[in-house]
Amino acid sequence: MIGDPVALRIRQKIKRAPKSLVKAFAQAQTSFIADAQQGWNCLHYSVKPLNSRMKFAGTALTASNGPRDNLAAMAILDQIKPGDVLMIATDWDESGAVIGDHYAAVAKQLGAVAIVTDGLVRDADGIEKLGPPTFARGISPNAGYRNGPGEVNMPIALGGVSVSPGDVVVGDRDGVVVVPRADAPAVKEALDAVVAAEAATEKRVKAGEVKSLWSPEAFKKRGVVYLD
Repeated sequence: MIGDPVALRIRQKIKRAPKSLVKAFAQAQTSFIADAQQGWNCLHYSVKPLNSRMKFAGTALTASNGPRDNLAAMAILDQIKPGDVLMIATDWDESGAVIGDHYAAVAKQLGAVAIVTDGLVRDADGIEKLGPPTFARGISPNAGYRNGPGEVNMPIALGGVSVSPGDVVVGDRDGVVVVPRADAPAVKEALDAVVAAEAATEKRVKAGEVKSLWSPEAFKKRGVVYLD
């Protein structure tokens, strides 16, 4: 290595998805958005809200942190604009919490609409009281350190999904789904079709018109054999 190690790389200028698109996705549940993307871009099921009432929609700010480190997570606070979701990658670290209640409170005051991490958080009661909706893999009383190396507003892998700054992120009780910014208009069109189809099916179900959610004829064409 030439010279002193770089503790943190920060990109300050990013392009966020339009607010009109974010608003459109905010009106749909995550399972519908998942269907509109053919099942892609859903974070690992273990990334869940601290309570089942939490939900959000916004644009991604990204932070990549090393094990037991939260230097990038701290630096990302300076980049927040109203409507942002703090996407804090830890590479599944379980050695300590990446953020706590004071961090969450400050993030909310600065305009963050959610915090999402594939690591752990602490001060859960305080986060629920003071912070925005927070999604994590678990809770631990241990804290992290501010040493680096890390990156802010670079592409990251979080919960098994690639996330870039400015992507649309939506979360609810089912989990978190990401819509790449470049794909958002096309996914919105597909989402409209999914919502319409789901509404029609729900209407038929409530009316008692649906007796089965699969077709024997369709299954037969796929190679299903009935033995009796």
